Amino acid sequence: MKYMASLLLFLIPLLQLQAQYFNQGEEDSQLSDPITWEASVEKENDSIYTLVFTADLEEGWHLYSQKEADIDIAPIATTFSYSANEGNFELIGDTEEPDVAPIYDQVFEADITYFEEEAVFTQKVKVPTQSNSKIIAEIYFSVCDDEKCLPPETERFNISLGENEITEGFTDLKISEKDKKLTQALNIEVSGMEEFATQEEEGNNFLNIFLLGFVGGLIALLTPCVFPMIPLTVSFFTKGAKNRKKGLVNAILYGFFIFVIYLLLSLPFHLLDSVNPEILNNISTNVTLNIVFFIIFIIFAFSFFGYYEITLPSSWSNKMDDKASSVGGFVGIFFMALTLALVSFSCTGPILGSLLGGSLTSDGGAMQLSMGMGGFGLALALPFALFALFPNWLNSLPKSGGWLNTVKVTLGFIELGLAFKFLSNADLVEHWGILKREIFIGIWILIGLGLMAYLFGFIRFPHDGPKKKISKARFGVGVITFFFVLYLIPGLTNTSAANLKLLSGFPPPLFYSIYDKGTEAPLGLKAYKDWDQGLEAARKQNKPIILDFTGWACVNCRKMEEQVWSNPEVFDVLNDEYILISLYVDDREELAEEKQFNYLKPKGGIKPIETIGDKWATFQTLNFQNNSQPFYVLLDNEVKLLNKPVGYTPDDSKYLNWLKEGLAKFHQAPNN
Repeated sequence: MKYMASLLLFLIPLLQLQAQYFNQGEEDSQLSDPITWEASVEKENDSIYTLVFTADLEEGWHLYSQKEADIDIAPIATTFSYSANEGNFELIGDTEEPDVAPIYDQVFEADITYFEEEAVFTQKVKVPTQSNSKIIAEIYFSVCDDEKCLPPETERFNISLGENEITEGFTDLKISEKDKKLTQALNIEVSGMEEFATQEEEGNNFLNIFLLGFVGGLIALLTPCVFPMIPLTVSFFTKGAKNRKKGLVNAILYGFFIFVIYLLLSLPFHLLDSVNPEILNNISTNVTLNIVFFIIFIIFAFSFFGYYEITLPSSWSNKMDDKASSVGGFVGIFFMALTLALVSFSCTGPILGSLLGGSLTSDGGAMQLSMGMGGFGLALALPFALFALFPNWLNSLPKSGGWLNTVKVTLGFIELGLAFKFLSNADLVEHWGILKREIFIGIWILIGLGLMAYLFGFIRFPHDGPKKKISKARFGVGVITFFFVLYLIPGLTNTSAANLKLLSGFPPPLFYSIYDKGTEAPLGLKAYKDWDQGLEAARKQNKPIILDFTGWACVNCRKMEEQVWSNPEVFDVLNDEYILISLYVDDREELAEEKQFNYLKPKGGIKPIETIGDKWATFQTLNFQNNSQPFYVLLDNEVKLLNKPVGYTPDDSKYLNWLKEGLAKFHQAPNN
C-alpha cells in the first residue's frame, strides 16, 4: 500500500494538470443557430391589424412560453415589446401564443410550457384610420434542447402598416457608418469555404477525466481522514449485522451511496451549463477566476501542510450522524455515507478543488466534471465493497501512522505547484510580465527542492510524528522528485534544452521569456499578430498563410507549439514556406478608441468590440464559423482556402502532411 501511494504521488501532478486541457480545442466546434423568425401583417380593416410572428425551430430545440415558470431557476420566458417609430398605435389585448399543455423539461426538471418545430404568435393593434404607422416589435427569447440552452437573443422587426413593409434586424439601432466600415473590414470573404466545410466532430475525453478523478479518489483514500475509516466501517457492517449476507449488502450499499453523493455534487454545474454554456467554457481566460483559483490552491496547500484544517461545520456531520443512527435501514446507510463525506472534507476538499479547478478551466463543461466526480467517488467507494466481500484482506492493510501525514504534506507541495499555473493564466492574458517562463519554472524548482527537503527529513511540519528512519517508499518519491528538479533546470537557460517537451502547455510559452528572443512568436518564429500586416507580407513574399487562432491561456495551443511545431521538419516548413499570423482571441488589451466599434451580429443584436481578443474572436466566427482554439487555416495570398482547416493535431507527422498538402496546392496555382 505504501509503495502504491508513492506511485500515485508521482503520477498525480501530471494527471491533475491534464484536467486543464482535456477537450480544449481538440475538435472543430460549430456555432448553433437553431431558430429563425419571420413576421407578417394581416389587415382586418382600415384601423385593425394583426401582427403575426412565426418561429421555426430545428428538431430537438424548443422555445419557451411567455408565461414565466413558477420555479426558483426558470427558463427565459419569451417576451414581446412594441414601440412606435412613426405615428401611434394601440395594443388590443396581449400577444397570443399557441395553446399547449405544459411538458416536463429535462433541463429545468419541471413542467414548463414550450413550443417545438413551429410557434405562431399574434398581436392585434389599432391605428388611426388611413394612418401609416410604423411599429418596432422586439422579441426577447432563448432556445434550449434537452441538454443546454443558448444565450438569450433579441429579434427585431420594423413594421410599416400602411405600406405593408417589414424589415428585420438592428441596422438602424446605434450602428454608425464607422461601425459598418469596421465590421466590413473584418469580413475577408474567404473563397473555398464551401469546398472545405468543416464538420462537427465530438471528441470524447470523458474516460480520461474519469480516470483522473479515480486516481484523485485513490489519493484521498491514503489520507489520514479516510484511510483509518476503512477497517472500522467494514468491520461495523460485517460484524454488526445479524448475518453475513445482510452485512455484505449494507457495506456494498454504503459504497454505492458514497459514489452517488460525489456524483450529485456536480449537478449544480449542469444547471449553470444549461442556462448559459459560456459560464463554464470561458473560465480558462477569465482573469478574476484564475486568481481566485490561485488563492484557493494556496489555502489548500497550507491546509495539507498542517497549519490549519479546512473543515465543514461540525454541526453538519453531527446532524447526519444522528440521522444515520435514528433512521436505520437504507436511508440510515445513506446518511452514514454522507457523514463520511463531511468529516473527511479536510482531506478530500483540496483534491476535489483540484479536480474542480482543472475541469472548469477546460472546454468539457459540467459533464466532464461529473465524470471526474464519478471517478473520485468510485475510488472512495470501492474499498468498502471489496473489503466487505473479502474481509481477510483487511489483515494486509498497513497500520495507520506517520506515512499518512507524509502523503498529505506531499499533496500540499503538489497543490502549491498547481496554484501557480492559474496565476500564470491570468498573467499571460493580461500581459503583466510577472511570471515569465523562467520565473515560473524557477518557482517549480523551489517547490521541488522543498518537497525533497521534506521527504529526506531536513524540514518538518506541525503534524509530523517523532523523527524516524526514512522509509524506502518515502526515499523513492524523494529520488523521483530530485530527477524532476534536474529535468526542470535547463528550462532556466536560453538554449534549445529549455523546451521541456514533457511539460508542454503547463509553463508559459517559450517566447514569454526574461531573455530577448527577438520575437514574441513561439520557438523564435516570425509571426504577425495583425491580419492586414500578415496578408501584406504574404503578398510581398508570394507565400501562403498559416492563420493561427490561439489564446494566451490555451494549453493545447502551447502543446502544439512546443511538441509539434518544434519538430525540425514542421519548424522548417513553418519558418521557410509560410507566413505565420497568430491571432489571440483572449487578449484583453483594449483597442485604440478609434478602432473600437459595435458589431451587428447576423441574427440581430450588437456586440461591442473593445479588445484585441474581441476583434479576433469575431473575425474567426465571422469568416470560419468556428470558435475553438487552437484552430489552423491555410490560405493563399488571395484569401482562398488551400485545404480543410484543423484544430488540435498532436500527431506531428499528420500535421506536417497537412502543411505540405496546403503548400502543394499553393504551388499548383498558375501564378506561383
